[in-house]
Amino acid sequence: MKNNFLTILFLLVVAIYAVLIAIPKTPSFLGDRKMNLGLDLQGGVQLIYQIETEKLKDKDESEAQQEAIDLIRRRLDNESVFGGTGEQNIQMTRIGDKPGIIVELPGVHDIDNAKGIIGKTAQLKFYELDESGNEKETDLTGADIKRAAFNIDQTSSISASPIIDLEFTPEGAKKFKEITKRNIGKALVTKLDDEVINTATVQTEIDGGKAVITGLESKQEAKDTARLINEGALPAPIKLVQEGHVGASLGRDSIEKSLIAGIFGILLVAIFMVVYYKGLGLVATIALTLYTIIVVAIFKILNITMTISGIAGFIFSIGIAVDANILIFERFKEELKKNLPRKQALENSFSRSWPSIRDSNAASIITGLVLYYLAAGTVKGFAVTLIIGILASLFTSITVTRNILRFFVKERHANN
Repeated sequence: MKNNFLTILFLLVVAIYAVLIAIPKTPSFLGDRKMNLGLDLQGGVQLIYQIETEKLKDKDESEAQQEAIDLIRRRLDNESVFGGTGEQNIQMTRIGDKPGIIVELPGVHDIDNAKGIIGKTAQLKFYELDESGNEKETDLTGADIKRAAFNIDQTSSISASPIIDLEFTPEGAKKFKEITKRNIGKALVTKLDDEVINTATVQTEIDGGKAVITGLESKQEAKDTARLINEGALPAPIKLVQEGHVGASLGRDSIEKSLIAGIFGILLVAIFMVVYYKGLGLVATIALTLYTIIVVAIFKILNITMTISGIAGFIFSIGIAVDANILIFERFKEELKKNLPRKQALENSFSRSWPSIRDSNAASIITGLVLYYLAAGTVKGFAVTLIIGILASLFTSITVTRNILRFFVKERHANN
């Protein structure tokens, strides 16, 4: 009895914690917890890019496509860059016979800034000038830079001129030393995405592995350029072929309909369970309520981005949770027909129902994993919420339902 009481106490603590996380305004002492909404729920921007494969050098198309996606994701990790309020969704696609990239930015306000950040190839190159003034590309590139940092030139005659301090890698430092050595008295041109950002006359051989980019128009430009250099260059230029905006009104409408459908479905299930199973159904309803709260809390803790398909996966998992309870209750009724004591019948019902519950849920989880790894886009959202829901349902149906029934079931009360 003492162990059962401690378990109930533990479940109460879990329930209270889950409620505090799941409520719309999570208390500050629990951290910044918010429900991330996808493009289809809160609106935003969808950008579709095509990779200009003819400008690829020694890389495979699929390799370049994955590199571009990884780099774009790094650029967008700081949501202040594009004003988004949700997690971006970046995925591969094909545009004709060329690889492409779909970028979805929920809650974006400054689309021009987002396009500017995403679309920059950020290829930094250095050029020598020959006697005729023609440019000759050197082997020094942005890949040879260890770090780029925004700074203010205190020696400039122009007040607070923004500059970028460059620190080369050991190999880059050797290259830069050789370039400056053979170009003393000549100009060295620095270009970012084929645009000249700096032209400087080499006064002496530079051996320290450091350089400075000047001539930037603003502090913001210097900061953005330094960040792009640090993040690295895209493997090839990308071309924006389509952009679209999903209105917030569509998002609100989708949320309202999804919430109504979910609440209505849960209520119908609860009514059925109480009418058909009476006291057992009431216990199942309590477990189902706790299940819903726990799943929402997990979504917020793991920063899961909710989409329409994700909500569908969640609602589908509710059915799986109820199915587990029905298996247990039907087995309990069968055990009672054997005239067993209620406590023994209860334990038998859980132990003998567990293999069926385990196997069916394992099959569903495997299906979810297959969908997650082989499918793309919205199907992944369905798979993620389905798997989380199934795992939570195992906890509530086996642990929560079992311990609540243990607490209330007494041998002297027979209730078929």
